[in-house]
Amino acid sequence: MPPRGDHNVPRRRFRSATPGQRYHEMDEPSEFGFPKDFIWGAATSAYQIEGAWNEDGRGPSVWDAFCRQPGRVWQGQTGDVAADHYHRWSEDVALMAQLGLGAYRFSISWPRVLPQGWGAVNKAGLDFYDRLVDALLARGIQPFVTLFHYDLPQALQDCGGWPRRDTAYRFAEYAAIVARRLGDRVTWWIPHNEPAVVAALGYYTGEHAPGVRSPVAALRAIHHLLLSHGLAAQAIRAEAHVRPRVGIALNLTPVHAATPTDGGAAVRYDLLHNRLFLDPLLRGRYPSGRLPRAGAKGALGASPSGLLGWLVPALARAQAGDLAVIGEPLDFLGVNYYTRAIVRRSWRLPLVWAKEEDAPAEAQRSQMWEIYPQGMYELLTRLWRDYRPTSIIITENGVPVPDVLEPDGHVHDWGRIRYLRDHLAQVRRAMDAGVPVNGYFVWSLLDNFEWSYGYQMRFGLVYVDYGTQRRVVKDSGWWYRGVVRGG
Repeated sequence: MPPRGDHNVPRRRFRSATPGQRYHEMDEPSEFGFPKDFIWGAATSAYQIEGAWNEDGRGPSVWDAFCRQPGRVWQGQTGDVAADHYHRWSEDVALMAQLGLGAYRFSISWPRVLPQGWGAVNKAGLDFYDRLVDALLARGIQPFVTLFHYDLPQALQDCGGWPRRDTAYRFAEYAAIVARRLGDRVTWWIPHNEPAVVAALGYYTGEHAPGVRSPVAALRAIHHLLLSHGLAAQAIRAEAHVRPRVGIALNLTPVHAATPTDGGAAVRYDLLHNRLFLDPLLRGRYPSGRLPRAGAKGALGASPSGLLGWLVPALARAQAGDLAVIGEPLDFLGVNYYTRAIVRRSWRLPLVWAKEEDAPAEAQRSQMWEIYPQGMYELLTRLWRDYRPTSIIITENGVPVPDVLEPDGHVHDWGRIRYLRDHLAQVRRAMDAGVPVNGYFVWSLLDNFEWSYGYQMRFGLVYVDYGTQRRVVKDSGWWYRGVVRGG
């Protein structure tokens, strides 16, 4: 973590907003100095919180199938019930209002709206999100709608999934249906969340649904995910009744070389994880040019990694005009930031010849990765320097903490407060450097199903007792309410 002097944030003793809760020594920023119109929110995704996996006409998703394969998810857990948000959404909206949130980012379950991924619309599914949007607006909370957060309808995967071009067209049809229904009230739209994760973990390593392990499938999926984003953006703009603001949520990371001789590996890793998505979206082209060879000290030379910008559209058999569609203008760039990547040369991974290294021994760690707040500043200033997006919104930022509901009835997650405080300070620092950041969403509103980790990781501002579905606002939730109120 950076020294406290880097934060330049006034502090006061933190007191919980709940009656009877004791004082403790965790500092609270009294004021970060964010603008009055800064967007403060929290985020979730459908499969991680909704449950009701087979109710009211919802079709199966790839995650329903994946969770039932032995050894795929920790302890064989599933999202069948999750946080039961499908039945408890009204209670959850009331919690958002209690926390003072100005916005709520949630995803719509594609198989809940279109059980087969195309064709007949499930009215009950659309009605659910219609009620949710109305309830949010009634509380003064702006809905940020994400259309795809990993849960592809299984029927579409059976037809080939994201490596197949037709899936992009089916996604555009789905986007049009949702925009037609909600576009008279919803302003903020995010067609895709983390396409890099979908392609890499879903189709290359097989760690996520649908569990495919094929480099060719992964590269094809990248192009079709990006193409579907552009097609969906066009559909939303055509169907929405109020002027929509359309963005995308990318998981981006600053990349550091493990040693001075690993600079080439860092360049290649950055290309695969960041530029392969940023360049087509914001520059209208895939990254090209020669990149450092494995083993070279920053020297340029022929390398298979330099072919990625050609290989992705070639394998996907891209058509004329695809890049123009992918480059459909963004009203904002959504940034999901959690940690940095430290990389070293490796001969075992073709195309990039780079692998991630563990964080230094002295680094602070969460249950999943290194805690590196200054990476937020590094990433935001790099995005502004290299891409000049019109607006940036932090669409996810959070940390897993081994939360415990204490005998006093509270959850004292001071580690999460520290994490959020330090990352918000870096957001403010980037804004002072001229980066146009206009909003921030904590991941997550609720404890939830954390994909292949099951329920062992808790990210929420609100604790969920999965046995009873009781909700308890954590210390971090009350702290965040103070930040939202104070700016």
